[in-house]
Amino acid sequence: MERIRHDGVVVVGAGLAGLTAALAAAPAKVLVLTGAPLSFGCSSAWAQGGVAAALSADDAPALHAADTVTAGAGLVVPEVAGLLAEEGPAAVRRLADLGAPFDRTPDGGFAQSLEAAHSRARVARVKGDQAGRAIMDAVVVATLSAPHVQVRTGAKLAGLIQDATGRVRGVVARIDGQPVEILANAVILATGGIGGLYAVTTTPAELTGDGLGLAALAGATIADPEFVQFHPTAIDIGRDPAPLATEALRGEGAKLVGVDGRPFMARYHPDAELAPRDVVARAIHAEREAGRGAFLDAREAVGAHFPEEFPAVFAACLGGGVDPRVQPIPVAPACHYHMGGIATDDEGRTNLPGLYAAGECASTGVHGANRLASNSLLEAAVFGARAGQAARDETPGVAPLLRAQAAPELPAEALASLRTAMSQDAGVVRDGVGLGRLLTHIDALRAVHGEVPALVAARLVAASALARRESRGGHFRSDFPTAAAPERTFVTLPQSAACKAA
Repeated sequence: MERIRHDGVVVVGAGLAGLTAALAAAPAKVLVLTGAPLSFGCSSAWAQGGVAAALSADDAPALHAADTVTAGAGLVVPEVAGLLAEEGPAAVRRLADLGAPFDRTPDGGFAQSLEAAHSRARVARVKGDQAGRAIMDAVVVATLSAPHVQVRTGAKLAGLIQDATGRVRGVVARIDGQPVEILANAVILATGGIGGLYAVTTTPAELTGDGLGLAALAGATIADPEFVQFHPTAIDIGRDPAPLATEALRGEGAKLVGVDGRPFMARYHPDAELAPRDVVARAIHAEREAGRGAFLDAREAVGAHFPEEFPAVFAACLGGGVDPRVQPIPVAPACHYHMGGIATDDEGRTNLPGLYAAGECASTGVHGANRLASNSLLEAAVFGARAGQAARDETPGVAPLLRAQAAPELPAEALASLRTAMSQDAGVVRDGVGLGRLLTHIDALRAVHGEVPALVAARLVAASALARRESRGGHFRSDFPTAAAPERTFVTLPQSAACKAA
């Protein structure tokens, strides 16, 4: 296997967390590895709503932190939520300084939207639903202009290199299909979430939890993997991935209605359309299961203004044969965000020396059991920067290297069967029978294909969901519908492997 020595930091992933970490690691040399071209293959560019931060005169970081804690259903680490909220406004201003064209008020302030479970309108947006793409465009330009950063596209993570002490000393990457060892002073995983493990997802399909799985195989502690957020309003037009109808539509007054045109959310929560995402997702799931259907009716709230106010939603709907100006939008819950991930401190450090993680593949404890709307881009910006700053000071390890190898890959047919099983048995509503069935299916795939990172990630989700015999946030067990004492999950791969199907 070819070996390359990089005297600096390797960042795996080129979403907002990865590129923010790369910029923040200056003056250390940074090598960014990404499988897709910049701004493609990452959830950051697909984000619609915007970035949540206390930027207005009637808001404060303490209020933002309190909303984050409340939404997280008892599992948010308050100190980390406070840090996110305190550093949030500066992070948004840095993005604006890089050129992100946030919508502005007549006096030059940030125009902000109200989204579910926020007590204030605090989501800084771009042209209604263009925030992710516009922010990523600005950050990509800054990255390509940074003299300390080199970007290598067409590079897929295939393994972590460790030494005899367990320290992570680099990565194995498939570059143009061939495995290459890349040694570095530190590795930052910013590999995104697990949406590609589900048949219905709003994220790029290539995000199958590889960073999570490979970190677990190396001995990293994984936190809260059972907590998966399902966005309530994916546009149900048969596309994979499913396009998203941003939550900002409900903030503008759009209503969720059945096939009869009658709103139904007030039956499920006093905040109706602005209830927490997990509540709305389960309500839509229940209405669809009951045969009543679910549609987002924005005809009165937005109507003729769709093309200029929500261009991405408008284009997606038209592409599926729906004109949202005059028709309700068919919607369904879809895998949208993974609250769990590689356990880190507030500077991205994992339990493995030399290994950092940031963004959706990491778990700082800021999201708990249910992420607050539009905190994802903020987390990527805040904790990506903190991880980059911490990793730049790492020095090379000196212990003998262990032999590295590339992990096996999952054939397309096997991945398709896994995605179907995950949506069926580890979806919006779960139970012990289904989760046991899912574990049996995953273990059968492992017996044939080996320790594929995607299978490792899927098993962590399923095993931890089976072990959590309660309902909380994004994790709802129909056989254990009430909450128990709040307790986070911390698991290593041997512990997860001990969980067998009943």
